Amino acid sequence: QVQLVESGGGLVQAGGSLRLSCAASGRTFSSYTMGWFRQAPGKEREFVAAISWTDSSTSYADSVKGRFTISRDNAKNTAYLQIDSLKPEDTAVYYCAATDYLSDYANQKHYHTWGQGTQVTVSS
Repeated sequence: QVQLVESGGGLVQAGGSLRLSCAASGRTFSSYTMGWFRQAPGKEREFVAAISWTDSSTSYADSVKGRFTISRDNAKNTAYLQIDSLKPEDTAVYYCAATDYLSDYANQKHYHTWGQGTQVTVSS
């Protein structure tokens, strides 16, 4: 079973950028679709982006399209989330997760492994 550890969060001013990383242990990282989710204070956790393991095709929530970019480096067992033009409403704990699914990426029930999360705080 893979284990996931996020990093790269922090405090940043609005308009800035961050790159979050999700490091995976185990040799099966390349066979998992990787997803990023976030949970803002007082809100439910929501889907942000996903990247498949077959052809690295990507999927994004409408709210982040054009500002967020998900990628993966299978040689490094790491998934990334580049966040540009940060807004205060992007403040949340960001989680990465792994799934065997190749569709319905926004469904959190499909993900069998989760990281502990990394805090992103955007000041106005």
